[in-house]
Amino acid sequence: MDSESRTPAREELPTSWLGIEEAAAPFAGKRTKVDVGRRWPKLVKATVVAFIVMMAPLLVLIGGQPAGAPAVWIKSTVASLAARGEAQKDALLGGLLVPGFDEPSCASRYQSVHYRKNMTRPPSPHLLRRLRRQEALQRRCGPGTEPYRRASERLSSRQSAGDGDGFVATVDGCGYLVLISYRGLGNRILAMASAFLYAMLTDRVLLVDPGKTMADLFCEPFLGASWVLPQDFPLEGFRDLGEDAPESYGNVAVNRSGSVSGLRFVYAHLDHAASPANRLLYCDDHRQFLHRVQWVVLRTDSYIAPGIFLNPAYREELDMMFPRKDSVFYLLSRYLFHPTNDVWGMVTRFYNAYLKNADERLGIQIRVFDGDEPFQHILDQILECTSEQHLLPGVVTTGVGGGGAPPLVVRSKAVLTTGLNSWYHDSIREMYWRSPSSTGEVVSVHQPSHEEHQHFFRSIHDMKALAEMYLLSLSDKIVTSGWSTFGYVGSGLGGLTPYIMIKPENRTVPDPPCKKAMSMEPCSHGPPFFECTKKEIDKIIDTGNLLPHVRSCEDMPWGRKLADPIT
Repeated sequence: MDSESRTPAREELPTSWLGIEEAAAPFAGKRTKVDVGRRWPKLVKATVVAFIVMMAPLLVLIGGQPAGAPAVWIKSTVASLAARGEAQKDALLGGLLVPGFDEPSCASRYQSVHYRKNMTRPPSPHLLRRLRRQEALQRRCGPGTEPYRRASERLSSRQSAGDGDGFVATVDGCGYLVLISYRGLGNRILAMASAFLYAMLTDRVLLVDPGKTMADLFCEPFLGASWVLPQDFPLEGFRDLGEDAPESYGNVAVNRSGSVSGLRFVYAHLDHAASPANRLLYCDDHRQFLHRVQWVVLRTDSYIAPGIFLNPAYREELDMMFPRKDSVFYLLSRYLFHPTNDVWGMVTRFYNAYLKNADERLGIQIRVFDGDEPFQHILDQILECTSEQHLLPGVVTTGVGGGGAPPLVVRSKAVLTTGLNSWYHDSIREMYWRSPSSTGEVVSVHQPSHEEHQHFFRSIHDMKALAEMYLLSLSDKIVTSGWSTFGYVGSGLGGLTPYIMIKPENRTVPDPPCKKAMSMEPCSHGPPFFECTKKEIDKIIDTGNLLPHVRSCEDMPWGRKLADPIT
């Protein structure tokens, strides 16, 4: 049947089904042309909703239910409409993701939208253009391509980084940024996101050292290309490079005055404790001499994006990519990090069993830096923070009994706690088990795992950690521990502005115990402390005052984070 025969003529439609302007048109002596075929589904949906709204009070007035239980029909219709709206969620996240991936091999890529709220920060058109350009670059120059093979051969044959002018990155039009993986999973995720940003700005293929667990954690983010550094990468000992290496950026920029003659690669050391000379990389405009080098090897354990924003050379490009400065990690993480099916199964099973049906979900991420044993002052800090910020209700401590009528309206709140120790979870759960909440809310407390000690590059440990970060990101509100990269990832991935618990001193609860963060961006623990226009590395300045959107962190005053300017 063709579309014309399926669609009623305008004259057959009651005016109540038409838009206000269209229904009023005949009275204005003016006939309005309407594409009814295009609007027909919306009109039907609007009519059904209007009918439901009118029927509800009518049933109340009648005082009973006619045959066929209309109330049940109404409920099922509303549920059907809600399910239809759920199905219409944008799985591609406003163009952030691209279609064409094999969905069964990575269910989280397109399923995660059904576990999250709508995008809190939509991607800008310019960011989408840069992502598509980076994807094309990864396909043209990445592992398995002829340009990559030739570049690897030059690296392994110990050819210098340049010809007569030291200009090799333009050979095949392919330059490479290799990221060394080290430290905990939270650090590695922050490093990957900010290294990807730097790769986009400098037109380099990003290749991530997979370590021992990456294949168990993440799906490939690029269609038809890989970001995994091949096992036969020819640069021997690259994981052991230190900031004193002859190829380090500090040595090349300061001691060799920017000469890359005789170098096969440049090593960028941006550890949180990097020397000022190596932090000069934050000020490189990629036209000084890095563009002459085909291979750059980067080591960082931090979120280096705030330092990149301090570079005047990239300011205009970054402004177009991220009009909202508090959305950088949120958008990049939603693009890059898709858990494997094993991890995604852990996320969805726990969520559906313990969190899904709650009226509200609160995430509490607990990281203790003074040892693995439990501390009473940490528990006190959690309870004081959640009480002062009205995140958790108090409990009735007097006249508690088992009888009495239940409240007329019972609201449920599911609390997700994550941490290496289970004592904090057990203590909060027992508090609400032994005593009712002062508000009548039903509070349930859950913790997926308690590993007791942190392990590095152990597959199941990292899988549990990633699952818990994703579960935290599915909360409605979140409390995180200061200095914790685990908490940065959990809140940033979910687009949640956290309540940050300040790191205690002398094992006493800080005053205040926590504060609402200025943005959902992670904190950079090792930013530059000099101005790029002057590059005076021996003169320490407050880089948190140079730009309105790069500011000092709440939990680490010497750290820097991105936030929208205060208006």
